[in-house]
Amino acid sequence: QRRGAISYDSSDQTALYIRMLGDVRVRSRAGFETERRGSHPYIDFRIFHSNSEIEVSVSARNVRRLLSFQRYLRSSRFFRGITVPNSSNILDDDYNGQAKCMLEKVGNWNFDIFLFDRLTNGNSLVSLTFHLFNLHGLIEHFQLDTMKLRRFLVMVQEDYHSQNPYHNAVHAADVTQAMHCYLKEPKLSKSLTPWDVLLSLIAAATHDLDHPGVNQPFLIKTNHYLATLYKNTSVLENHHWRSAVGLLRESGLFAHMSLENRQLMESQIGDLILATDISQQNEYLSMFRSHLDRGDLCLENANHRHFILQMALKCADICNPCRTWELSKQWSEKVTEEFFHQGKKAGDIEKKYHLGVSPLCDRQTETIANIQIGFMTYLVEPLFGEWARFSNTRLSQTMLGHLGLNKASWKGVQREQSGSGDDVDPTFEEMDSDILPQEPRLS
Repeated sequence: QRRGAISYDSSDQTALYIRMLGDVRVRSRAGFETERRGSHPYIDFRIFHSNSEIEVSVSARNVRRLLSFQRYLRSSRFFRGITVPNSSNILDDDYNGQAKCMLEKVGNWNFDIFLFDRLTNGNSLVSLTFHLFNLHGLIEHFQLDTMKLRRFLVMVQEDYHSQNPYHNAVHAADVTQAMHCYLKEPKLSKSLTPWDVLLSLIAAATHDLDHPGVNQPFLIKTNHYLATLYKNTSVLENHHWRSAVGLLRESGLFAHMSLENRQLMESQIGDLILATDISQQNEYLSMFRSHLDRGDLCLENANHRHFILQMALKCADICNPCRTWELSKQWSEKVTEEFFHQGKKAGDIEKKYHLGVSPLCDRQTETIANIQIGFMTYLVEPLFGEWARFSNTRLSQTMLGHLGLNKASWKGVQREQSGSGDDVDPTFEEMDSDILPQEPRLS
């Protein structure tokens, strides 16, 4: 059977999933009621945003895609053949001077992704990821068609929900930039293969693909079909992974590879994305700590390298508190806004069915300071403490330094609000008590 360019049989669950998504698109074009990929038939996530927001968003996406293809036409001389003799020349057509200048410092930890997104007219994920593919030599090594690479990255960027304050394409670009910084660390850079780097960048760019702006507990409580499909286990992460696989197949980016290699790639990208499930933090952190205690990590071993890449992506995903205060504060405000948005809109549904407002989402009882202090204490500090044991470099010390300063700043805000600095949100402690609280150990 075929769906577009995808052949499948009844045992290929990923292809069936892609077919289902494709059917939704076909129904939309045929005049049926518009339904975004992943939206529940009874809980339409468009209720989180006004009609004007949706119309502006869709219009902006269409304009960006049109501009992308205009750039393709202008750059057509570079897209003859599989490889590009000097693909860095493409940057002259695609980036204005300031954005191109920023990309020269893409490996700096203080990289301002918000400024870069403005300079690229909202195309930070496409611009940054394409640049990193070129910088790491992946286009030439894997003989990638740059037209297909562009198309894939544009589709990835557009499948993030721009209405989400936090889980959007800018967050994905930020995580991808952080992943690049970790790939440059001495222990990793001398051991990683081009295959490892390729998987890492794709997983980072797609790790929150098609995120609906609500969390897993909400999907489970409301019996969302994704929760049923994935049996209430890593619901969002499974959806992000399957969505990424769908776009990889649709773009044909790796169609020139053998079927065996493509299947291995899809599986290993899934392993990386599934590792970002915060509810599985204890399992991964315990394994990491045990390896470090035994001193038995061998990066010549492909399985060990893959595990370290999982830990690196976990770090990249929650590294916001380890950025400078100016950047970290903006991310803190955005994620809290998304929490409260769920509490306000989805909370109406939760209250209607007597489900209770999800933790961290109640504006009446939560504050940014409390949420951030709890997040840093129970999730970020233990993870980055162990990462610093593994890679005790200037970058690791810089991240821990920012983490300490940012936590102190939020405690100052907390004292101003409540007159006490001892209130820490207990929600994070309830998530996984086995990882709490342990002092970071540095080797």
